[in-house]
Amino acid sequence: MNITGILIATVLVGAVGLFVGLFLGVAGIKFKVEVDEREEAILGVLPGNNCGGCGYAGCSGLAAAIVKGEAPANACPVGGEKVGNQVAQIMGVEAGESVRKVAFVKCQGDKERTRLDYDYTGIEDCRMLAFVPNGGPKACNDGCLGFGSCVQVCPFDAIHVVNGVAVVDKEACKACGKCVAVCPKHLIELIPYDAKCVVACSSREKGPDTMKACDVGCIGCQLCKRNCPADAVTIEEFHATIDQEKCIGCGACKEKCPKKAIV
Repeated sequence: MNITGILIATVLVGAVGLFVGLFLGVAGIKFKVEVDEREEAILGVLPGNNCGGCGYAGCSGLAAAIVKGEAPANACPVGGEKVGNQVAQIMGVEAGESVRKVAFVKCQGDKERTRLDYDYTGIEDCRMLAFVPNGGPKACNDGCLGFGSCVQVCPFDAIHVVNGVAVVDKEACKACGKCVAVCPKHLIELIPYDAKCVVACSSREKGPDTMKACDVGCIGCQLCKRNCPADAVTIEEFHATIDQEKCIGCGACKEKCPKKAIV
């Protein structure tokens, strides 16, 4: 190839590159999406964990929703009241009341207090146990499997398996809800940080069956319901539930529970 051909090729490549550059530059200006300054400011005060606990696809999704009026200023569970107040100030609105929540595992069936139907050897992932007999080796089919799928997804190191059952660190938990979503037994829920009494059991088996499987399972005896002065306890399917809005924290239900299923 002679020098002329090389020069022509060089010029053509340069011209194409210049054209593409100009085209992209013009297109970028023409189709530029304007971002509300408040959205950028809100994104700057959000924690940046992108945990999805607010129900949106990361912090940027929440910031956009707040600016559009689709989400309240205090929608970030991780940031809590402090971040909610900062966002409200940016938006020029009232933050509203924030109730701090934490994850709670509704099970106390550790290795000493629950029985096993068989010895399990295999993949240690709670989500995979749905494919084994009775949904896992524990005699209680509603109990914590203890293989730590919740531990794996927690971005705050706030939940750990202790003696075969998951336990939440209230101070480290940010209520992002990832552990709630991943638990195949639906044992984890978000409760108020200052909840006084909660039922630490999810069994809905009849009393005698529950007692065979676990020493601390709710047997639906109704003593908690009968002794609650605030009518905060209900019994359905042999299982007690405490309405946190009605609960006055007197502790009567806890004292009367013969199985110590209320903590």
